[in-house]
Amino acid sequence: MRLMSTGAFHDHFSQVASRYADFRPRYPAPLFDYLATLVSAESVVWDCAAGNGQASVDLAERFAKIIATDASKEQISAASPHPTIEYRVATAESSGLPDASVNLVTVAQAVHWFDFERFYSEVMRVVQPAGYIALWAYGLNLVEDQEVNRLIYEYYSDTVGPYWPPERRLVEQGYRTIPFPFTQIAAPRFSIEALWSLDDLLGYFSTWSATNRYIKEHGTNPIEQLREKLLPVWGPAEHTRKVSWPIAMRVGCL
Repeated sequence: MRLMSTGAFHDHFSQVASRYADFRPRYPAPLFDYLATLVSAESVVWDCAAGNGQASVDLAERFAKIIATDASKEQISAASPHPTIEYRVATAESSGLPDASVNLVTVAQAVHWFDFERFYSEVMRVVQPAGYIALWAYGLNLVEDQEVNRLIYEYYSDTVGPYWPPERRLVEQGYRTIPFPFTQIAAPRFSIEALWSLDDLLGYFSTWSATNRYIKEHGTNPIEQLREKLLPVWGPAEHTRKVSWPIAMRVGCL
């Protein structure tokens, strides 16, 4: 499958960069601990499509240098400074990195937006022999309440469903159908877990590309109606519930 064959950057997140930083869930520490078993602590890691540096900061706790790139200057501007992270504005398909200069490439929640052929060519150029690539994404969240989940799924599939970009299907399929021209390694299973209030959850939904495409077309915010539906079953808005996201992961050796 080849997507975005023109190499154009489809920007779904620059306008919500600050909300993205505030409301996106954090990846679990064991995922980064696992990545640290693949290459040495002295390694250079290219965190591609790093957004606001959410994964970059965790990677920086385990590796000597992180080069975090994103095509959105707004996302890079919202990133947290770190002494061992070098932030750059660059596309996945044209990183500007020297040949054979990194040991590990990571892509969190983003590879489905790429031109696979051009991105993988870039990976093969910049990664040293016997280096690694790790791609992961999380799908629709689950909350510890059946009725809450029903209303969330209704919002996801019916209200904003028509506004999801077609690449979203690759996430729903757990990245099983993406091309992956590397020697695949079986990775452990990981999941994200958080205790969130209703406002935390709705803030997260406000970062969805489908939500923002809906707002752009209709001029109204569908989350307001969702909040009214959820309040009677959630209880007090400040009440916290367990929210979880299963993570799909592909790991390969070059």
